[in-house]
Amino acid sequence: MKILIIHGQSHEGSTCMVARELARKVGGELREFFLPRDFSKPCLGCFTCFQTSLHNCPHYAELEPLVAAILEADLLILESPVYVYHATGSMMNFLDHFGTWWVVHRPLADMSRKQAVAISTAAGGGMKATIRDMADSLEMWGVRRVYTLGFGVQAASPAGIPKRILRRIHTGTDRLAHRIRRGAGRRGFNLRARKWFSLMRLAHKHLPPAEPDYGYWEANGWHGKGRPWRD
Repeated sequence: MKILIIHGQSHEGSTCMVARELARKVGGELREFFLPRDFSKPCLGCFTCFQTSLHNCPHYAELEPLVAAILEADLLILESPVYVYHATGSMMNFLDHFGTWWVVHRPLADMSRKQAVAISTAAGGGMKATIRDMADSLEMWGVRRVYTLGFGVQAASPAGIPKRILRRIHTGTDRLAHRIRRGAGRRGFNLRARKWFSLMRLAHKHLPPAEPDYGYWEANGWHGKGRPWRD
C-alpha cells in the first residue's frame, strides 16, 4: 500500500507521532510532506482553477509534487495539531487550492479507490473541529472512506504524554490500521460525496450549463449512467 502523510506543521510533535505510528502499522511505502516547509503559498482567490484548470494555478509548480503524491497514494493521512480550535493555517492554505476537486465541481474518479484519515491532537481540546477542517475536503474529494483520530494528549510533546493516553493511542491506531488493511482494494464514493454528486447532477439538468464543470461531467458520461466510482 502506498501511504502519503501531509503534516500540517513542520515540527515533529505528538500529531506527527500518531500519524507515523498508524502508517507503520498499516504497512507499505511511505511518503511525507511537511507544511509550510514543502508548500507555503496561500490561495490568491484568483478563480483561475475554477475558470480553467488547477494546472493553471499560479502556484502549480510548487503544488505539483504534492498533487502527484496524492494521486499515487492508496491511503491519505492529513494531520494537524489544534491551532486556536482549528487546523493550522498551513494546512488550510494547502487545502484551499483544491476547490475544483470537490464533487460539486470536477471530482477525480481515482479518489474512489482511496482511503483517508484526518488526525489531530491537542494538549487540551479542539480536536473535533480541527479534524473536520481536513475531513471536509477528503470527503468532498470523494475519497471512499474517511476515518478520524483525535487525542487530547495533555502534553506539549510526545515525551510528556501520560502512559494511560499512550495506551489509548496505541489501541486506536491498532484498530484503525486493521480496518484500513481490510478495506484495501475496495471502491466507491463516501455517502456525503454521493449525495452531493446526485444534487449537482440534478442541477446540471435544470440550470444553465456552468463551464468548465458541465463539460467535464458531460465528457465523463456522468449526466448519463456513468459514475466516478464506477469509471
